[in-house]
Amino acid sequence: MEKVQFTNSGGGLLSRPDKLRAHRVGGYADVEMVFDGATVSVLGKHRKVYAQFEGPATVDELIEALRAGHGIALPGADLLRTNVYETLAAGIIEAKHIGRGVIDGRECEHLAFRNLDTDWQLWVEVGDAPIPRKLVITTKTLSSAPQYTLQITDWRTGVEPASDAFAFEVPEGAEQIGPDDLLELDELPPSAAAGDLQ
Repeated sequence: MEKVQFTNSGGGLLSRPDKLRAHRVGGYADVEMVFDGATVSVLGKHRKVYAQFEGPATVDELIEALRAGHGIALPGADLLRTNVYETLAAGIIEAKHIGRGVIDGRECEHLAFRNLDTDWQLWVEVGDAPIPRKLVITTKTLSSAPQYTLQITDWRTGVEPASDAFAFEVPEGAEQIGPDDLLELDELPPSAAAGDLQ
């Protein structure tokens, strides 16, 4: 029943409806994904491999395709959806206003929700810019109830991306892998995935 937490940092750039660039780096993975409206490119910088496949029409559909077709969980990606409220509210069986909390020095409303398979909490900044500052998702369907925490330090809207912001260039020496091998770009070390931490 021991919980071990792995930490990553990252960022993203979204241009609705069909462009996304996201990056995360941690102790065991350094992964970038670029969706230019036609092609999805995923680069595992730590392994010098990349995969490419034809993308769907929108970022919303891409999130679903990665979850369903490639088995990638993408917790927290629902905050990027066009209809965030409808997506997050689907299946809620209980909702609570816990009170106020402080995330990175910003006062936030602390909300808690329950679905059949997950419990999740959301901290939203108080004031004229109700930005989500923290999301915690607890899975109830797996033993040891694994958790995912997303903390947002910077959230800007109305910024016009550079013309080449969603261009992908294959790095020299990178080997192409199939889209079905994307799970190999995991953020866990192989020993942790097998349950043997050293």
